[in-house]
Amino acid sequence: MTLDPAFILTLSCADRVGIVAAVAGALAADGGFILDSQQYADRDSGRFFLRIEFASDRSVADWHLVLAPIADYFVMEWQLVDARVRPRVLIAVSRTSHCLNDLLHRWSIGALPIDPVGVVSNHDDLRDLTEWHGVPFHHLPVDAANRAAQEAALAALAEHADLVVLARYMQILSPELAAQLTGRCINIHHSFLPSFKGAKPYHQAHRRGVKLIGATAHFVTTDLDEGPIIEQAVERADHRASVAELVATGRDIEAQVLARAVRWIAERRVFISGQRTIIFR
Repeated sequence: MTLDPAFILTLSCADRVGIVAAVAGALAADGGFILDSQQYADRDSGRFFLRIEFASDRSVADWHLVLAPIADYFVMEWQLVDARVRPRVLIAVSRTSHCLNDLLHRWSIGALPIDPVGVVSNHDDLRDLTEWHGVPFHHLPVDAANRAAQEAALAALAEHADLVVLARYMQILSPELAAQLTGRCINIHHSFLPSFKGAKPYHQAHRRGVKLIGATAHFVTTDLDEGPIIEQAVERADHRASVAELVATGRDIEAQVLARAVRWIAERRVFISGQRTIIFR
């Protein structure tokens, strides 16, 4: 059976008996055809999480009327979207291009279900790459004198996005901006943190003879690099690897990890649960 369009329902609430039965029953009663369903009961927090893709010939507004009474009864935090609607994404970069290039390439070939509304940077280096893909580029240089004004301009651009992606943006967001973007801003960094903080982490790692090169995508919070983790990956290294080889390996992993995190969020697969994430892959 095939119906069009498809919808994505995501919800979380206090765990109790009957949630799945109530939701699935309501969908079935009004002609919703479930395409995919994943659920998780977090025993530690007592929360229940559910993601359902379903097809129907009815509208989002119709389904809101059907599902709202159930959501009220179970006191759910929930969202229903048309699966064809792609989230608007603002990408922030500095001078390093590998993550930006990977995201724009995946989007351009239809492998990443996002709508890039712009790229913002404190440098002008990546303008040509961005505009070649037909995406608006916003140059917002920053120094000690204009930091507040620059962040205000960045925040204004972020108002037009559902997700802000720090794709090697080498500026620390102020606590105020980080709080403003809670739940809709993610970052990518090398997994050496906190072991090798500061400048040239790969040089530090090389001196210590690391055996694993990795990267981590996480949500941005007011606690620097402490937000809920979305995705991580590693590759092995040994004594033969030069600094340049470590950097090249790290760049590849960073691009892959960030792309997966962006795709999962775009597909509404990621839930924040306290200091960690629940992800339906």
